Amino acid sequence: MSTLFKNLFFAAAFLLFFPFQLQAQEGYRIDIKVKGLQDTTAYLGYYYGESTYIKDTAAVNGQGELRFADNAALLEGIYFLVVDKTRLFDFAVEKDQQRFAIKTDTLDYIGRMEIKGSDGAKLFLDNMKFNVDNNKAALPHITVLNDSTASEADKKKAQESFSAIDEKVKKYQDKVIGNHSETLLCKIFKANKEIDIPKGKEREKEDPRYSLNYYKAHYWDYFNLKDPSLLRLSTPIYKEKLDIYLDKLFVQHPDTIAKAIDRLVEVAKQNDETYKYFVWNTTLKYQNPSTMGLDAVFVHMYDTYFASGEMDYWANATMIKNIKERADTIRKSLIGIKAPNLIMQDLEKKSRSMYDLNNKYVILYFFDPDCGYCRKETPKLKSFYKTTSFDVEVFAVSADTSMVKMKDYIKEYNLDWITVNGPRTYTVNYHELYDAMSTPTLYVLDEKKKIIAKKLEAEQLQDFLTRYEKAQAQIKSP
Repeated sequence: MSTLFKNLFFAAAFLLFFPFQLQAQEGYRIDIKVKGLQDTTAYLGYYYGESTYIKDTAAVNGQGELRFADNAALLEGIYFLVVDKTRLFDFAVEKDQQRFAIKTDTLDYIGRMEIKGSDGAKLFLDNMKFNVDNNKAALPHITVLNDSTASEADKKKAQESFSAIDEKVKKYQDKVIGNHSETLLCKIFKANKEIDIPKGKEREKEDPRYSLNYYKAHYWDYFNLKDPSLLRLSTPIYKEKLDIYLDKLFVQHPDTIAKAIDRLVEVAKQNDETYKYFVWNTTLKYQNPSTMGLDAVFVHMYDTYFASGEMDYWANATMIKNIKERADTIRKSLIGIKAPNLIMQDLEKKSRSMYDLNNKYVILYFFDPDCGYCRKETPKLKSFYKTTSFDVEVFAVSADTSMVKMKDYIKEYNLDWITVNGPRTYTVNYHELYDAMSTPTLYVLDEKKKIIAKKLEAEQLQDFLTRYEKAQAQIKSP
């Protein structure tokens, strides 16, 4: 199965390792006629998560006619027609209406489109036309609202008109949800439906977090995590909904996030496809998280869903091995654990042990003499080192084997902290002990060599240690 656009390795591997289970139906037949299109090759594409893929190929004759057909049914979702690497238009494929015809014109693919044989596909088309009309109607009002020179009276009138269009759209969507509950369009509308939080000053007075708690409790009311058709939409709403839930509605602590994920998995695992996607997507999300410390969630995902054998039904041995190696590297340098010791040679080829340092804080700094970003970061770290009032020592590890380069680097920046050569080690390779695949990488250790921060930038150190000591004082106070 080839991809329409170039995707990341993991995304490609994802589809390679889990072939879809095709439904036992009489198959699909989609007849398409496009006036103005002739004597070319067309492709049937589909969306999956954040990517697009090719499902079928067909020849277009001199009359603009083509047919996609197979004995195996398509999976429910949004598909599209591709010619010359250009996506021409989208259409819906329902799980039980897969023999239909599309007629249109290159002059206006959507405006002149007609669909026969699938009520769901026609409903999706009607919505596209409805949106085109309403977008045209709303554009003048949006222009006024964005015009800094427009009068307040004109803006008020424009806002009223825009709100009326918005209300019209909401009523249309509610009508579809009420009258066409089994269609893909209904699922799309429900997936995007806002949660209506009951208002009330008394509620807020009794519980200041009432609105947040209500929103969190009802967040998934209109979105079915076990419905695989929601993975095949023109926008990656499955991932977007999941990201908002995990990123915005919970304290960003690994234990809290892991528990939230485990609760959602119980729903997603009711369908093999959503189970695969949910676990894989979430595992990738926390492999290199933007929030410090959440890489522990990646370790949790491996331990719970891969090491346990839960994912054996689609993940092969190589994939599991790669995830294991990454998880094992991360788990050795998680925030809260004692940092593994490093014993390496300094410039005089003397062994220097990180555990021998008695300072209140140790900054473990991995750098490369040839690293451009290191050359920006090292002076900033030096400035912090020279000016901070905190009892700090830097244990800098050069990633390059060359002692000459290390010597020149120390001389160039006039460094008087401890600098050692990473490859000249008396312990195992530091890559096996620390998540420091790229340079510069910085860890902060306390007096007991416990990791209290990782992958900060040098400019963040002063503020971090100030806040850390304040928090520690609050913990110790009665």
